[in-house]
Amino acid sequence: MATLRKHYVVRREVYSEDSFEEDHNRIHRVHKTILDHVKEYLTWDSKRAKNAVLSLLPIIGWMRVYRFREWLLGDVVSGISTGLVAIMQGLAFSLLASLPASYGLYTAFFPVLTYFFLGTSRHISIGSFPVLSLMVGTVVDRLVPENSTSVNITDSDLDSQRVLVASSVTFLMGVFQLAMGVLQVGFIVVYLSDTLVSGFTTAAAVHIVVSQLKFVLGLVVPGISGPLSIIYTLEKIFVQITSVNICDLVMSIVIMVIVFIVKELNDRYKAKLPVPVPIEVIMTVIACGMSYGLNFKDTYDVDVVGTMVRGYESPIAPSMKIFQESAVEAFPIAIVGFAVAFSVAKVYSVKHDYSIDANQELIAFGVSNIFGASFRSFAASTALSRTAVQESSGGKTQVAGLISALIVMIVTLALGFLLEPLPKSVLGALVIVNLKGMLMQFREIPYLWRRDKPECVVWIATCLAAILLGLDLGLAVGLGVELLTVVFRTQFPRCCVLANIPGTDLYRDRKDYLNIFEPNGVKIFRIPSPIFFANIEFFREKLVEAVGFNPLRVLRKRNKAEKKIKKLLLEEGEHVTEGGVRHLFCQTSDESCMNMEKSEKSDVLNGLPFRIDWNAELPDNISVPRVDLHSLILDFSAVSFLDISAMKGLKMAIKEFQQIQVDVYIVSCDGEFH
Repeated sequence: MATLRKHYVVRREVYSEDSFEEDHNRIHRVHKTILDHVKEYLTWDSKRAKNAVLSLLPIIGWMRVYRFREWLLGDVVSGISTGLVAIMQGLAFSLLASLPASYGLYTAFFPVLTYFFLGTSRHISIGSFPVLSLMVGTVVDRLVPENSTSVNITDSDLDSQRVLVASSVTFLMGVFQLAMGVLQVGFIVVYLSDTLVSGFTTAAAVHIVVSQLKFVLGLVVPGISGPLSIIYTLEKIFVQITSVNICDLVMSIVIMVIVFIVKELNDRYKAKLPVPVPIEVIMTVIACGMSYGLNFKDTYDVDVVGTMVRGYESPIAPSMKIFQESAVEAFPIAIVGFAVAFSVAKVYSVKHDYSIDANQELIAFGVSNIFGASFRSFAASTALSRTAVQESSGGKTQVAGLISALIVMIVTLALGFLLEPLPKSVLGALVIVNLKGMLMQFREIPYLWRRDKPECVVWIATCLAAILLGLDLGLAVGLGVELLTVVFRTQFPRCCVLANIPGTDLYRDRKDYLNIFEPNGVKIFRIPSPIFFANIEFFREKLVEAVGFNPLRVLRKRNKAEKKIKKLLLEEGEHVTEGGVRHLFCQTSDESCMNMEKSEKSDVLNGLPFRIDWNAELPDNISVPRVDLHSLILDFSAVSFLDISAMKGLKMAIKEFQQIQVDVYIVSCDGEFH
């Protein structure tokens, strides 16, 4: 069956900007000054106060529409499932932060309480995130190395020193997030593109795998931070490779294989399963039982979790000295934590049709991390796997998060001692197997290379820099490369000459199509980017390349030719024959000559009653580039702005073409360009 093609016809007058302004009256709009905006911001009334309270406490909004009969059961089931996963991940990720395992339970409890009231996302699960845990652990290892307890920190106990460092870094991270939220700079997340975040998290996954090898292999490897730390860590691991604890290695491999298979089955049959199989919890219980029953610690020299902190300790104040030494690391931790959480929250808000506020999310995470740090927890964000469990198991609101916090509290207060015989290699294996999604992001490289090479460069540069230089410097390098690609795209845009597709009124790049039509003497040039001081010269070069000649060179050649022609005229006078040079001129009484501006005539022939037809056949001793172009059309439909430098350069380019009798037209131009 043939496809019916629709046709349309548009008939209207052809306008210039001036003629359009004459026929249509423009409304004169009065724009607010900065002072007006300040007054408006400082003026409060009851309605604005109410909106501010609702914005600051989103719980009021969604609790008013909470459907207890429909949602409560799902939230309870989801909360229990998420709580069990949060316990396992909290224990495992605390090892990444170089802290005792029990402090991971604090991170799964305290930040959840404040986010319940302040957060705008109804589905994300708040708690530890492996990338942030590793970034915090890097600071902890730098300030409190395992082989030294003297780093000018008041506490004498190694674990308490490390907890103080982690909580202080987290507190400062929360301060940064809260400040950005109050200052309404949530838009900062737009500078972290999906490509950059993907490359960064992939590099973080590589770091995490390397950091967990010492637990999986049962080796004693001191924490190393700084550039090339991953190389030095691998070196220390391979030096001790003959000392691998076989029990730890076999147990880790078995657990990783089983967890990987069950997770794949969970993904494949998630539509049929009411709740994903909590395989991490099951394997942890089995490993605890076997370790306790067979006495792995003494029999096989397996490193276990050990004494769990029971209950909750009193709040602590952060250290100002640690603030000074870790501010450079705390800021990227704050940015990454927010970027990851906001991107996950955005996915589920779109899926379930509700809105989230970036600035309020910054406030929520800032307060949550400050509150959690006061009770010895470390950096909190969200984990995609844990959030997926919360949403897929029936969670509708943050009530599920509150239930998960209660489950964590029960374990912390009453059941923590049951986890003391758990081998650390089991936690390391669970961490590694949960990195599958991040590590599989390597598959994006071929796709990015085919579709967008600059983006591929951003991914690879960010990943390599973060792997070799560390996560903080790697993020800075990634941002720098990303901004360079933006500069590259705008400074060197893909300019093109447009041609008509026969049978249509559509114009496309002439290099992309076989059957095209170009009107004689007309060129349509398109630049798909803003024109500013950095790319105006590139624009002019591409314009010259598109038309096939340099107007200044043509003008200089014509001026030289005119001098020779004038000399011939003076020598031959009225005796010039038909075969001389008279055929080069047209009379100024002709309409084509009358239309010529006086400024376009050369000073050499000024006052003579004719002008030169440069497309006529010239004498042998006169050489001038032939110009078959009479009209140049500049398509500015994709030009969003011109700065002063670009405006001057554009006027100069137009004047150069006009001097050689080429008319220049700017079409689809923004009305603000003058």
